[in-house]
Amino acid sequence: MRVAITFGDPNGIGPEIALKAAVRFAHDSSLRPVLVGDAFIAEHYREKLAIDLSLTAPTDDTAGRIAIADIPALGSDAFAPGQLDPRAGRATVEYVKSALALARDGVVDAVIGCPHSETAVNRAGIPFNGYVGLVADLLGTPREQAFMMLIAKDLRIAHVTLHESVSTALARMTPELVARAARETLRSAPQLGIANPTLAVFGINPHAGEDGLFGDDDERVTKPAVALLRQEGLQVDGPIGADLVLSQRRHDFYLAMFHDQGHIPIKLLSPLRASAVVLGTPVLFASVAHGCAHDIAGKGIADATSVIETLQLLAASR
Repeated sequence: MRVAITFGDPNGIGPEIALKAAVRFAHDSSLRPVLVGDAFIAEHYREKLAIDLSLTAPTDDTAGRIAIADIPALGSDAFAPGQLDPRAGRATVEYVKSALALARDGVVDAVIGCPHSETAVNRAGIPFNGYVGLVADLLGTPREQAFMMLIAKDLRIAHVTLHESVSTALARMTPELVARAARETLRSAPQLGIANPTLAVFGINPHAGEDGLFGDDDERVTKPAVALLRQEGLQVDGPIGADLVLSQRRHDFYLAMFHDQGHIPIKLLSPLRASAVVLGTPVLFASVAHGCAHDIAGKGIADATSVIETLQLLAASR
């Protein structure tokens, strides 16, 4: 299996952890990472980290070499680890575009995006609120059909909404949107080796609204969504207060309504080691659930565990 690993923000830790992950699997015949980014940056970190493996073409499966698709998206004058730069933000997007093209052409089987800087991308004049929307746009998938699921230590939480204000997310939340996110979540179960999956839907309000006592949002949105899904024969429970249902841990999957509902428990359980999988798009795409860490970029101390574990997750989902 070949998996493209984009550099993310080239001035963050992305190139370093991508290279470290590629080295980890350089002698693995079943899993072949392919770096996607500026080759001169990979060479910089190869020398800095004293890696004695050479860089080679994306289709070269020779053991002991690091495959890379050279994407000249960042000028050498803009390569400044630790610095926020719109040019690095634009390069982040170019790397993803190129990796998805490799996937469409059959060169790679899946893509991992290393950490990005939303600020850098937006300062480049590119509207951007995370990889999910970008990947959906590039693959021609309507944004309302693409979702993110975080995975860490057998806890799997998908999200109906992500990087937007709570008021905006609530305003566009409908039973149909919730049901669509639930279906895409359950559709991923076979790839994750789960038969007869169960899913719990979080309530919008505390205690899932207490039958309208804490607002009518769950009466209008999540309850009709769950009823619809059950009519389709899916094993879905809810809406249930997130705190209660997570404490029980009886389900294979959970569906959060908002960003923090899902991100907080995952990151408490497994800081810096979660995988974020995009659901609903034709290319298997994942990223890591932490930032680009400009504060330690270029120092050679970044931990690549999240990329390594995401590679292993994708390999197991084949």
